[in-house]
Amino acid sequence: MSLTVSASSGGGNFVQVPAGMHLARCYRIIDLGTQKTTYKGTEKMSPKVLFQFEVHSENDEGEPLLTTEGKPLSISKQYTLSLNENAILRHDLQSWRGRAFTEEELKAFDLQNVLGQWCMLSVVHSQVQDKTYANVENVNPVPASIKKAGLPEGENPTVLFSIRSADMEVFESLSENIQNKIKASPEWEAWKDAPAPAKAEERESFDDFESDIPF
Repeated sequence: MSLTVSASSGGGNFVQVPAGMHLARCYRIIDLGTQKTTYKGTEKMSPKVLFQFEVHSENDEGEPLLTTEGKPLSISKQYTLSLNENAILRHDLQSWRGRAFTEEELKAFDLQNVLGQWCMLSVVHSQVQDKTYANVENVNPVPASIKKAGLPEGENPTVLFSIRSADMEVFESLSENIQNKIKASPEWEAWKDAPAPAKAEERESFDDFESDIPF
């Protein structure tokens, strides 16, 4: 069972990513802090992180997949912040890289290395009552033939948001739903109540994954 964030098919100017394989670029990684989840009736608190991708693909008629504002579609996937053997984040990163992590890499991996990287997303749709949800099922490397033909220009600026060094301008740019998730975390409460100098001294993001190893 994959851990995904889903987008409803209804409302506003939203355009859903079609099912299938799509060229995409990771443009935003968001620290959600520790979140409560329920699985088979059991509640659990786990650190979570959200990856957001911009999709550069075409529909069946060969037309670019764009929002009503003419921008690339966006899709997200939520992970538990872990590189343990059975962690979905580890599985997806290894699939994306095309190789397993070394023991040394597993000790510390900087998620900022992933920002701006291109991949192929396998997107599947699921139906829940009257709503259709688009989910990132797998993350794969970009084939050499596509790289040789040339990758498109990225649309969105790359952003890494960490609660421990919260940039409020970035925070305000997030959706209300994501903001509320972050505000519900104990890390946000601790940061919010911290003295101003302590906040200013925070510089590193996702320290547990700090590394100089390239993606």
